[in-house]
Amino acid sequence: MDTTASLSILLLLFGISVANPVRKPEPPAFVPIPGNVDITTKFLETNKGSSERLMHGDIVIPKTRNALYCLNNNCFWKKNSKNLVEVPYIVSSSYSSADISVIQNAMSTFHNKTCIRFVPRVNQTDYISIEDKDGCYSYLGRIGGQQLVSLKRTGCLYHGIIQHELNHALGFYHEHTRSDRDKYVKINWEYIPTDKASNFQIQNTNNQNTTYDYSSIMHYGKTAFSNTVGKDTITPIPNAAVEIGQRQDMSNIDILRINKLYGCV
Repeated sequence: MDTTASLSILLLLFGISVANPVRKPEPPAFVPIPGNVDITTKFLETNKGSSERLMHGDIVIPKTRNALYCLNNNCFWKKNSKNLVEVPYIVSSSYSSADISVIQNAMSTFHNKTCIRFVPRVNQTDYISIEDKDGCYSYLGRIGGQQLVSLKRTGCLYHGIIQHELNHALGFYHEHTRSDRDKYVKINWEYIPTDKASNFQIQNTNNQNTTYDYSSIMHYGKTAFSNTVGKDTITPIPNAAVEIGQRQDMSNIDILRINKLYGCV
């Protein structure tokens, strides 16, 4: 009998209980959005008062230009010698280990289903800096040097929101702004404040011969920016009951588009 076992028996004989060590719970690897929350409204509310110039609610406008544009190879991340697309990143020290676990788990879907690899930065020139700023937002595509992805600890650290912002960093627009959107959704301009109308402007997007995706992680919810309670700003057509604006996980078409855009094999 080993020493530990003998000691335990002696303690029990003298009426002293032996307690098992308390294990700390593992940090959550997946934080889903509560089912009854309009998550688009939630993260747009989080972005109110942001210090950054934002278009479409959560895309940072670079100071060198006043419009969104990402259609050429200059704004896409580069492949390495193994045919994988490396996106170096750093994470602010203000996040807890549990927060970082949630962020890394959101990245894992990209790793498992695409050729995108978010890798800790060593000395790469171009990289994303994930920080606890004043909202949920990102630049569109690779802009060069250090670029911010803001994930505020209160309001943004959800699996789907993290994926949404990382998709912007890869160069993807919101689904409701794609060039052929008027065939699939009706924009109800009467419920959109004048100063928010730019968030619904059609972009010259590369749709990569994929169908319009109501279930995209990049689609706004029905009431985004609505100025009237209970009134939708976006209505799917021909079936208005179709759900849009989910923030649970990337859809199959989201994944397909990443693979097509970046030439994943």
